[in-house]
Amino acid sequence: MSGASDEESQSGPGQGRALMGPPDYSGPILSDVVPAAALSLGAGEIFDVETRRRAERLGLDREVRTAVVVLVDGLGERQLTRYSGYTPFFRSLVSDRRTLSAGFPSTTANSLSSLATGRLPGSHGVVGYRVLDPARDAVFNQLTWDLDVDPITWVPDATLFERLSAAAVDVVSLGEAKFAGRGLNRASLRGGRFRASKTLEERCAQAVAEVRAPGRRLVYLYWGNLDKTGHVHGSDSAQWTDELEHVDLALARLATDLPGDSTMIVTADHGMVDIPHEKRLDVVDAPELRSGVRHIGGEPRALHVYAEPGAEADVLAAWTDTVAGRALVLSGSSAVERGYFGPVDPRVRGRIGDVMVICHEDFAVVDSANESPSALALIGHHGSTTARELEIPLLVV
Repeated sequence: MSGASDEESQSGPGQGRALMGPPDYSGPILSDVVPAAALSLGAGEIFDVETRRRAERLGLDREVRTAVVVLVDGLGERQLTRYSGYTPFFRSLVSDRRTLSAGFPSTTANSLSSLATGRLPGSHGVVGYRVLDPARDAVFNQLTWDLDVDPITWVPDATLFERLSAAAVDVVSLGEAKFAGRGLNRASLRGGRFRASKTLEERCAQAVAEVRAPGRRLVYLYWGNLDKTGHVHGSDSAQWTDELEHVDLALARLATDLPGDSTMIVTADHGMVDIPHEKRLDVVDAPELRSGVRHIGGEPRALHVYAEPGAEADVLAAWTDTVAGRALVLSGSSAVERGYFGPVDPRVRGRIGDVMVICHEDFAVVDSANESPSALALIGHHGSTTARELEIPLLVV
């Protein structure tokens, strides 16, 4: 059994790999999910009219006492459809399934920030995997963070978890112990309580205990192993479908254990594409791409290129010439004008590259001079604007 649906088998595994342009932020998007859950909890008073309108479109209008929001890292809508044969529980939810869009870039730090702040990337400011801190002229990894960057200053507005806590909703986040109090959690996901666990089964048991306790409560459950498996083995690998089966079974059991006055919402942060090593460009082999460049940020599928002062036009021309036909190369200003990040706050503008490189289909850019052997060995990648990377599911129990 391949596990692939008939639709995907007929259309081929490449379906969804073409660039889609900027995300459609006017449609259902990841940042609408927690506001929709909050409305079902009766906490809509914390939102403005537009946020409530967007949240209402997701159709989570059943009043509940507790809500569980599950984010499965790397669970793209196209992959879920292709391998639906491995997911009897997810397949049973087809009548309550929607397709959402992640933001740009389609990467974890950005998407978790959108989920937990209810804002678009240009507003919350976590605009990539590695981005420039203009105050220090240094690029840093927003997942592992940098102790020299104050998370509260980096994402200064109150998060949804903080706002819900202030509205007398008990908020609890379930994740790995190492994330407690760490940079991104303090920046974008701060607010409420944190409970640590190692396995998905432990995490689901914690969720059940939380929703069965008295009081109005939002439970946020994060699971990252599907994404890790896709990076290492590929998102079309047997290891990936094994992990997908594991997630489906664990969440089926969680759904069975939910009390009648609870709802569970399952979504993701991005999908993934597998990039053959022979289709990657190493900047070490293209020295012209370093000329006039101060820093390279982002990730292999969506790069922020920061130019030396006055060299922006030359850098844009060099990258355009070198990756022509394999990536869309835009000035940072053009990417902002075209709406890739949504409306951009002035404090965020300096974090966006002078040049953006948005990779087509089976292409990525790596840097063997600065990336670890383990990073260079990864098969699965994300960050660009193909349907496989941008489209994510919304499943409601």
